[in-house]
Amino acid sequence: MSSIAHTPAEHGALRVLTAGSVDDGKSTLIGRLLLDAQALMTDQLEALRRRSPDAQALELALLTDGLEAEREQGITIDVAYRPFSTPRRKFILADAPGHEQYTRNMVTAAAGSHVAVILVDLTKLDWTQRPVTLLPQTRRHALLAHRLGVPHLVFAVNKIDAVAEAARAFDAVEAALRAFAEQAGLALTAVVPISALRGDHVTRTRPDGWYRGPALLELLESLPVPQPSLQTPWRLAVQWVQRDGNGTGHQARVLWGRLASGRVRPGDEVEVAPSGLRARIAQVLHHGARTLEEGRAGQSIGIVLDRPVDVSRGDWLGAPGTLEAQRRFTATVAWLDTEPAVLGRRYWLRHGHRWVQGRLSAIEHRLDIDTLQPLPQQTLGVNDLGRVQVETAEPLPLQPLGAGGPEVGALIMVDPGTHRTSAALLVESGA
Repeated sequence: MSSIAHTPAEHGALRVLTAGSVDDGKSTLIGRLLLDAQALMTDQLEALRRRSPDAQALELALLTDGLEAEREQGITIDVAYRPFSTPRRKFILADAPGHEQYTRNMVTAAAGSHVAVILVDLTKLDWTQRPVTLLPQTRRHALLAHRLGVPHLVFAVNKIDAVAEAARAFDAVEAALRAFAEQAGLALTAVVPISALRGDHVTRTRPDGWYRGPALLELLESLPVPQPSLQTPWRLAVQWVQRDGNGTGHQARVLWGRLASGRVRPGDEVEVAPSGLRARIAQVLHHGARTLEEGRAGQSIGIVLDRPVDVSRGDWLGAPGTLEAQRRFTATVAWLDTEPAVLGRRYWLRHGHRWVQGRLSAIEHRLDIDTLQPLPQQTLGVNDLGRVQVETAEPLPLQPLGAGGPEVGALIMVDPGTHRTSAALLVESGA
C-alpha cells in the first residue's frame, strides 16, 4: 500500500485548491475538513443540521455550495473560498467547479494555489480493467494545475466506502494515476484514499484499515509553502504611483507594487521597462511609510527614486539588463472561451498590471488529453490545451514561467468584443 513521507511544514497559510470532475465530492470534502477540524461556528453547525435532510448524516456540501443556482442544479459554479486553521497551520481552501463549462473558474483558483487536491471518484471508474481509464476532467485539471505552476499535486481517491474491495480498487487507480503523472511529467506529491462523506483518511486514518499513509489533512499540514526566489534578479510590476507622497512624509513619487523576485536595497540601480530609463533607489518603503533596509520577493513595497523619472502603472522596474522586452513569444495556452481561437485576430493581453494589444500569429498544436500527444491544429476550442505563438503591439519584459514566476511569465487574453477572458497564456520562450 501507499506510504508517504512528510516533513514539518514551513510557516505560512497554505492555499489549497480542490478540483476534479462533477460530483467527485469536492464540496463534501471541504465540508468534512471544516467539520472534523472543528472550524465551524455553533450557528453554522446548527444551520447545517437544519438544512440537511437527515440530521444524522449532514449534507456537508451545503457549506460551500452557497449560490441558489448551485443548490438547484447540484453543481458548484463559482469558486468558494473557505479559510480555517488547525494547531499546526492556517489554510485557505478553494472549491473549484468541476463542470467543463466552468474550467475558467478552476484556472482562476489554481493561479494562486500552493497545492492542488484533485479528487477522483472511485465509483465512476472501472478499476477491474488494466490500465484503469481516468476521466478526461481529472487529466485536464491535473495538467492545468501543473502548467499553472501549482507546486504540489495530490490525488484524493474518493468514495472508498462505496466499493466492496476498496484496497484493490485503490491500488488499481493509484497505479493509473502514477502512470499518467509520469507520462505527463507531473511532480506528484501523493495519492490518498478517502471517504469525504464518512471521513475516512481525511483528518485521521482508520487504525484498523489497510491504508498505512498519512491522512489528507496531516499531509497538507506537512507541505512547505514555496517561497519566491531571492537569488534571481529583482523585478516589480508597478501597480500604483503615489504622486504626492500622501501620508508618507515624502515629496517624491512612490512606486508601489509586489516584488516578484529577488531582493532590492536603497542605492541599487533600477531600469524602467518599456522606456529603458535608469535611476537609483533612494528609499524602499513598506506599508505605513515604514522604511526598509531591504525589500524581499513576495513583499508589497514602495520604491522612491533619486530623480524624477516617467513611470506609470503597468511599467516594470528591475535590475539593469534584466528586463529585456520582446514582442513575439511562444506560450502554452489554456483556451477558456466558448468562441474558438482565431488566428490573426486582435485580443487584449494583460501582463502584470499592463494591458497591450496582441494577436495569435500561429497555433502550433493542440494537446490530446487522452494520449498527451500534440496534434496539428488550426484552431482551439473551449478547454483545449496547446501551444501558440503570440505577437504584441508593444514589447513586454517576459520570462518563461518557471524562471520568473507567475507575475512575469503568465498573461491573460481577453476578447475585445465580449470582454470575456479567452485564454491563459504561460510563457515558454521568446519567438
